[in-house]
Amino acid sequence: MTAPIVIAGAGVGGLTAGLALAQAGKKILILERAAEIEEIGAGLQIAPNAGRALAQLGLESELNDFGLEPQAINIRDNNARLLARLDLSVARQRWGAPFRLFHRADLQQLLLNKVSSRPGVTIETNARLENFETIKTGVTLKYEGVAGGVALAALGLVGADGLRSIVRDRMMNTPMDALSYAGSVAWRALAPADEVYEVFRRRESNLWLLPGGHVVHYPLRDGKIINIVVILDARLDEDGEKQIDGDTLRKRIISYGAAFELADLISAAPLWRRWPFFIRPMLTTWTQDSVTLLGDAAHPMLPFLAQGAAQAIEDALALGQAFAAPNITVERAFLAYEQKRRMQAQKVVAASRQQGQYFHLSGGLALARNIAIRLLGGKGMLARNAWLYR
Repeated sequence: MTAPIVIAGAGVGGLTAGLALAQAGKKILILERAAEIEEIGAGLQIAPNAGRALAQLGLESELNDFGLEPQAINIRDNNARLLARLDLSVARQRWGAPFRLFHRADLQQLLLNKVSSRPGVTIETNARLENFETIKTGVTLKYEGVAGGVALAALGLVGADGLRSIVRDRMMNTPMDALSYAGSVAWRALAPADEVYEVFRRRESNLWLLPGGHVVHYPLRDGKIINIVVILDARLDEDGEKQIDGDTLRKRIISYGAAFELADLISAAPLWRRWPFFIRPMLTTWTQDSVTLLGDAAHPMLPFLAQGAAQAIEDALALGQAFAAPNITVERAFLAYEQKRRMQAQKVVAASRQQGQYFHLSGGLALARNIAIRLLGGKGMLARNAWLYR
């Protein structure tokens, strides 16, 4: 019986990798440590680069059915003045795919359905990877499943298990690779669309720039709900609550100089959950023999370019394509995948961090930034990040 390639993690990156490898003719086992494959409700932006990758994996029809296509991005300052309006209707013609907005659970379910329908794919939940060891014929691994401990021989192992990757920890095995706090906290919530101003229900994304923070919001599920993310610079011990109500966060956002229109939007969401941001060092390599990493496990990035899921999706496509060469070994395919993706992914990691610093300027620097955005206009601002979407 043919040994599988094992994927640790059934998030967006892991499921997309499973689909890409299955299309390359590989037998796949996906291990997910959670009891059920589900996501906490939140929005997800899929830029044209990721949209093209998913289309190549046969998902174009489903993307059109479940995704909401925003027509513009509005950038405002903390006083609600419009700095620039980016026209997104040109994206499909310019980059081969539109911008799309998803409820994360919807995209994950879409991917789960697609990969589950492929022959040769097995998905196990309640399966926690414990350890692994590379051997001449691939990798041996141990995981804790529903029925107890399981030992398995596999052709290869893909760590798609996120920021706190067990696969990465076992590979690197050094305190130098530990997590470190990035200096910002996100508060995330969903608000009923009928509870917010009409202007915020339009099929558009919105970005507000605050001194020491920013807010992103956009509609989901055919405009029935509004996804809102508030990101504020803060000490890790400053905001200890894991969740707060809208009125509490409304007062906090006003202290950052937010306009009352934005504050009213914040109070429309009844419950907010806290997500501190952590980072890890960039890796000089994320492949060792028949083991490799993907997505946040390989290159965790801050969300300021909305490219975390997109880069994981591009990783997955490249991983599947690496097996197109005839008679290629797992080790060579994994190295070819890394060589194709590592420099671009690291460029996005660095650019995301710089974007966050740019968003959170205050005082005279914020004023200069706002003037620059006005001078660039929507076309200039869209062109500024076009390198991501090509």
